[in-house]
Amino acid sequence: MQTTYTVTGMTCQHCVASVTEELSEIAGVTDVAVDLDTGAVTVTSSTSLDDVAIKAAVTEAGYDLAG
Repeated sequence: MQTTYTVTGMTCQHCVASVTEELSEIAGVTDVAVDLDTGAVTVTSSTSLDDVAIKAAVTEAGYDLAG
């Protein structure tokens, strides 16, 4: 399953790497694709994702989840 989120505050490839790393550590996540220009982050997983865990991972990376 794929879910797309909007992350605010990312400005460079280091930001992308940080968000990707944190989200990849969530159990069940198999892929993370980040579009720096739009802030869209598509997370592919083998199971349903917990939005609280997603928000916590994005916050840990130093950014905010929009919405």
